[in-house]
Amino acid sequence: MPYLVGELAALGAAFLWAIASMVWYRVGKRIPPLELNFIKVNVAIVLIVITFCFQGIANVNLQPIPIALLLASGAIGIGLADTAFFTALNDLGVRLTLLLKTLTSPLVALLALVFLKEQLSVFAALGIFLTIFGVAWVVSERVPENQAAPTNLLSGIGWTIVSTIGDAAAVILSRVALSQTDITPLWSTLWRLLAGAMVMLPYLWIKNWAFSEPKYFGFNLVKKALSPKLAGAIAITAFASTYLGIWLQQISLKEAPAGIAQTLCATSPLFAIPIAMGMGEAVSKRAILGAMIALLGVGLLFDLF
Repeated sequence: MPYLVGELAALGAAFLWAIASMVWYRVGKRIPPLELNFIKVNVAIVLIVITFCFQGIANVNLQPIPIALLLASGAIGIGLADTAFFTALNDLGVRLTLLLKTLTSPLVALLALVFLKEQLSVFAALGIFLTIFGVAWVVSERVPENQAAPTNLLSGIGWTIVSTIGDAAAVILSRVALSQTDITPLWSTLWRLLAGAMVMLPYLWIKNWAFSEPKYFGFNLVKKALSPKLAGAIAITAFASTYLGIWLQQISLKEAPAGIAQTLCATSPLFAIPIAMGMGEAVSKRAILGAMIALLGVGLLFDLF
């Protein structure tokens, strides 16, 4: 089923990001969002370089327009949107942040229709709607009263909006570069990560040396907080979510329409349900019903009905 490669890759990315979100939420309490994003991106860059050392760097595509699109995608989607996402996680928590992030999928589908002329069938559009509705139903469930409320609601919503718009724009830019050239998803991942790292550098300099008091230097905080256990967790999670996750996302954008790829990539909360059950946590009937609705939508996207 070669036509399902993109859809399967998107689900694989969603699974990895589901696990990673839980780790990043905990790590983000000890390391500032900008520094954490910079660290994970550079870990992934090193891993891609190692991959190229083993498989060779043949078939590199140096066409200027696709590379420019991918660099812009990385600067916006990784440098800006991911940092905004980590900040939103700190302000809102995982559940509310992911709820607001479900808006990314319809925004991508709309942008793809306007700029890429990607028209979806009635069943595909229904599948996107059901998937988004099911995910939103899961993550909007009322949390227990003993869980902490959002620490900074307005700031968190603002950062989530920035992340959502940035992700949508980045997806469209990547889709254009990947669908109209023979550039490979691994190369596109590398270009995007390099751009994300480069765009973060001036902000890191401003934050850490220009305007911050010494006790608030981000990298000093990182050095103080980075125990061997924490460093190992960051490295493993960066391997799974940034190296493999973004690679799979780029495969999905090359092989599937942007709206479908993004919708399937946004199913991370569904994978959190069996993970929670496996850890012995109680899962509500609402969460199970929402997951079933979303899975019905996924089935429509896979043309299983």
